[in-house]
Amino acid sequence: MKGVRARLDYWIKHSAAAQRLYKALGSAFFRALGRLIPTDPHLALFSAHGRGYNDSPRTLYKAMQRDPRCKGLTYVWALEDPSQAPPGCRAVRPDTPAYFKAALAARYWITCVNIERGLSFKKKGTVYLNTWHGTPIKTVGNAAGGRKDYDFSNIDLFCCAGEYERQIYLRDFGVRPQAILESGLPRNDALYAPGKEQARAARRRLGIPAKARVILYAPTWRDSADHGGSYVVKPPVDMEKWKAALGPETLILVRAHAYTNRLMGIAFDRQVRDVTAYPEVNDLLLAADVLVSDYSAIFMDYAILEKPMVCFGYDYEEYRASRGLYLDLDQALPGGVMRSQEEVLYRLTHMDLEAERAKTRAFKNAYLQWGGRATRICLDALLEGKG
Repeated sequence: MKGVRARLDYWIKHSAAAQRLYKALGSAFFRALGRLIPTDPHLALFSAHGRGYNDSPRTLYKAMQRDPRCKGLTYVWALEDPSQAPPGCRAVRPDTPAYFKAALAARYWITCVNIERGLSFKKKGTVYLNTWHGTPIKTVGNAAGGRKDYDFSNIDLFCCAGEYERQIYLRDFGVRPQAILESGLPRNDALYAPGKEQARAARRRLGIPAKARVILYAPTWRDSADHGGSYVVKPPVDMEKWKAALGPETLILVRAHAYTNRLMGIAFDRQVRDVTAYPEVNDLLLAADVLVSDYSAIFMDYAILEKPMVCFGYDYEEYRASRGLYLDLDQALPGGVMRSQEEVLYRLTHMDLEAERAKTRAFKNAYLQWGGRATRICLDALLEGKG
């Protein structure tokens, strides 16, 4: 069924007619159904891509478990695998009758993607907090490809980390100006002013030797080439060359994007580790000495730590033309775009660390103005109506 649903999702995303039909019929149906389902003032629904218990909704859920203002609330998580449900809640599978029933009953919606699944059926008494899942570098919403159906005007609270992304959310998602929270992302609070012990602890959890140099390679996803059947990434890398150039004291962590269901062409071993399924992304960021990515918002998260970053954009011109980017990455990113692995390896082996940290700090200051207290800001706004 997952394969059928993935292909259906791809078709809706890439067909304007399908989008209009889906939204009109689906929204009308659930609005009518919502009149029959009373709102539960003590129910909160969480969703983080549907694939797992993670991202900023997880951070907020943990905080709500400790917050006395949340006493008496009940919680539902939308999870593909209900066994991942954390203590203190029940789970529903996304896009099932149980999911939509929970959505129509919940007083609070908390997500990093969306709750309405591209539809529009939010009730007047529902408070909708969308943290989103990263400061966008590639185009999103109505600026991206075939999607012209994004309308986030019914979201009550929308997290934002700076003026750069505020304009994107207003323009390309239709977020209302008064919904913007100048907060940053709750999941990133732990990255602000981390101590050395936090990085050491992250390495211990990952089983990384204290003196190892760690490279985190985290490419973003590419759209499906088989109409939603799979989302395969096959970067032109030869990890034997990476190991030879970087030496045996360097550990390479490889993390595929959450939407990528296969990462092809990389042989993993003790020195090259697949950390795609590792649940704590912040551990990977804290443990890494250098980030290598391409067009992913992970650059914005990692920049908080003011550590060196390298852009490996082997398909930069093609990707920019087909998907679209908000930034000229040759100008915006520290060091610009490396088109080949040889350029990447040269940069990794000839770094002036202090100079690279200064470049990352300048990048951070240009794009990220708010962060470090996002969890508190979100909960105050959600529970007490404070901006």
